[in-house]
Amino acid sequence: MNIEFHGRTAIVTGAAHGFGRAIAIQFAARGAQVWATDKLADELAETARIAGNSCRTQPLDVTDREAVQALAAAAEKETGRIDILVHSAGGVIGQIGRPLEDITPQDWHAIIEVNLTGAFWCVQAVAPAMKRARRGRIVTISSGAGLGVSLTGIQAYASAKAGEIGLTRQLAHELGPFGITVNSIAPGFARSNPSSEAQWQSYGEEGQRRLIERIALRRLGTPEDIANAVLFLASDYAGWISGQTLSVDGGK
Repeated sequence: MNIEFHGRTAIVTGAAHGFGRAIAIQFAARGAQVWATDKLADELAETARIAGNSCRTQPLDVTDREAVQALAAAAEKETGRIDILVHSAGGVIGQIGRPLEDITPQDWHAIIEVNLTGAFWCVQAVAPAMKRARRGRIVTISSGAGLGVSLTGIQAYASAKAGEIGLTRQLAHELGPFGITVNSIAPGFARSNPSSEAQWQSYGEEGQRRLIERIALRRLGTPEDIANAVLFLASDYAGWISGQTLSVDGGK
């Protein structure tokens, strides 16, 4: 199976590090014109340096609907198409697990906005171009927390990721008649960014050992593991797969 994306345009959010960076790099390596976006401009520049000339960067806050619309319009104007959207932006944005009584409205909304609302704004922005082409691939990066219980204990994160999975199913049915597939990847634990690294260190040696022993393959995931799954769902080989959430977690 040789997956290539020559002549196609891909937008990847959350591309400054971790999963998003790996995804953007892999698309660029396979011929796509990549628009890599994130709020972290310096780290985004490093993604572009690694990915090469076919990766263009654009600072973007996915909770800003107008900015997301402008990014999609610019990408379509430059390349004439938008073939792929991967919404990888999100995470716990620096929060830690606390009792629900301690959660402020600001805490709750911040996580919901970037993970769930941001996903909606991004799909809303690219859908017109994909509808005109009668073809498209949309992949959201949700989480095992959306399918079960979050290891972080962060209520808003588990809720947002469950919502992202529900949104994926709903949009698959709305956009399917236009030849657009919508799927989600639910990663297991990976040391992919500062938040997940801090979480990993907080477990201590015994907690880390127990976590790995609960994984069938007895190892943590990597950003490349997630990127490989995204490449498949964005490829022509996945043309009859839609509305699905694929757990990429080493086996539970």
